Amino acid sequence: MNFSKFLAAAGAVAILSAGAMALAATGTDTGQDTMVNGEMHGRFGGPVYNGPPALDVTAALVKAGGGAANYSTATALVSMVGKPTVDAEVAKLSKQYGADAVTLWLKTFDFAVDDSLKIATAAGIKLPAPAPLEGKALAEALVKAGTDSQGYFQIEFLLDKAVSHKIHVQVMDDIDANPALGKKADLQYHQISNQAFYDVAQALGMTSVKLAPVH
Repeated sequence: MNFSKFLAAAGAVAILSAGAMALAATGTDTGQDTMVNGEMHGRFGGPVYNGPPALDVTAALVKAGGGAANYSTATALVSMVGKPTVDAEVAKLSKQYGADAVTLWLKTFDFAVDDSLKIATAAGIKLPAPAPLEGKALAEALVKAGTDSQGYFQIEFLLDKAVSHKIHVQVMDDIDANPALGKKADLQYHQISNQAFYDVAQALGMTSVKLAPVH
């Protein structure tokens, strides 16, 4: 990376970090994508992906979580990296963010998956057969899909690739409008997801993955 590109990348991180601090202070967001150095970024950071979603990988995640009718993020995580690793990560996140925030994160993640499937079904989109990915191979695939060109894992980027940017935005709006969740839960969902997937990446030996500014 030459010096000018380095400065541009550093500037983008600084902008996103400032945005993250503002979000954390207010518990709100603008509800809009933002242009950063000529690239469109999601409301909580990370580049917007407007390509076709990898629905077979999404189907593999749903399968790991117990299926569409009974999806559980906790079950999916245990399926991918094992209960001891998940228990240790939940304890770590609880110490970092608070136990209530982690419980709400899991609840919001479950809602996001369920809502995505409902929106897709209403639009006539059906999940294909799951990709042949299980356990750590699935976890690695998800981390890689959510890692941007600068090396940061961004849950926004992953969700765009998982269900499409349009559905991802609708899900965020639905989280914001849900009286049991709301904008603060939406922010924490993105913060804790970025931290959790970064931690998973490190545990899997994917040490080149960086922690997103919004965490």
